[in-house]
Amino acid sequence: MQQQEPSSKGTLQLVWGIALALAGVGVFVRIPQVMPKIAQIEVFSTSTGIIRICFYLMGIILLGGGIQKIYRYVISSKPDRNS
Repeated sequence: MQQQEPSSKGTLQLVWGIALALAGVGVFVRIPQVMPKIAQIEVFSTSTGIIRICFYLMGIILLGGGIQKIYRYVISSKPDRNS
């Protein structure tokens, strides 16, 4: 019957999860603005498809990691109903 207080480590993980999720959203928002500039660079002009896939994959990983940390914080902070 012992209730856990939110620890500073848990709160830090929540803040880190929110930061990761926001960074992932930021990548998705920024890709359409940056890709034309990248396509203008001669070296990268032929591989814009691969670069776009890599950016979207990075956004998915950031967003997924952030959501996972937030979810784990919410699950661990719920009171145990069996006690």
